[in-house]
This record gives sequence, C-alpha cells and structure tokens, in this order.
Amino acid sequence: MTGTPRIAILGFMGVGKTTVAQALAGRLGCPMIDLDQRIAEREGRSITAIITEEGEDRFRAIEADVLREVIAETGAAVVALGGGAWTIEPNRRRLLKAGVVTVWLDAPFELCWQRIRASTEERPLARSEETARALYQQRRPLYALASLRIEASAEKTPAELAEQIARALNL
Repeated sequence: MTGTPRIAILGFMGVGKTTVAQALAGRLGCPMIDLDQRIAEREGRSITAIITEEGEDRFRAIEADVLREVIAETGAAVVALGGGAWTIEPNRRRLLKAGVVTVWLDAPFELCWQRIRASTEERPLARSEETARALYQQRRPLYALASLRIEASAEKTPAELAEQIARALNL
C-alpha cells in the first residue's frame, strides 16, 4: 500500500480503539479522530447523556451524521469508531465506499469487561456483565467484516498493536 490511507479502528467497548488509534496516528504522522469525542463536542454533552436522554436510535442517527462529516472532511487519518458504529450497515457501506481501511481490534470479552469495569466512563449499553456479553456476541460477526483483524490482548501495548497494524498494511 502506498501513502497513508484512511484507517478506521473498530471493536468492542474497552478493547482500546482510541489508544491504539492514537499510537497508530503518531506512528504514521497523521491526525487521529475519536468519533465519540467528535460527537460529544458537536452535541455539547456526553454519549451517555445522549443515549440516556434521547435513546440509542437518536444517538445512532447523530453518529451517522458525524461519521459522514468526518469521511467528507478527512484525508489521511486514523479514526477510532465507537463500539457500535461499524454494526450499522449504512455506516459500513459509507466507510467502504470512501476507501477507508477498517481494522478490527479483537479481544476476549473478559479483557473488555475488565476494562469497562475499571473505567470511570459510564457505559449505558453495558450496565451488566450479561448485557455486555450478549452485545459482544451479537457484534462479533459484524466486526469480522472488517478489512483486517488484529488480535488484542492485555500483553500487547497500544504501540505494539499499532506496529502490527502498520506492518499488516505495509505502511
């Protein structure tokens, strides 16, 4: 692959999408965009507040709008998607049509759950282990549609995962 492509990092909550995206963008010398952060900035409130106040469907509509904006305005960049953005078919189509390389960070549920529990960030779609596990299982086949699967683990640092992605994409 020549030049730096647009890359989207996807995967379940707590897998480390934002941290790995930051490491990869730093390695490639390009901007990093956190989709959830962009949504929160545009809306002037947290993702949790949007979902709690208006519901997940409204959040997904906002997310799709912001994703469309990011794709339209962004050249070479690494984008950290929210955990559910890739699961929405029109979002997948939009990313693929724009030539964005999609990278699935695949980690065991137990690692994601451990990180979710340790985080101070409220996760309205993962209020219990049972709910989170069901969502994890539901999303895995959709995550598997990504261009590239990278196995994440507690032993691999964000820099090591970024290096693995860069090598796999010949960057």
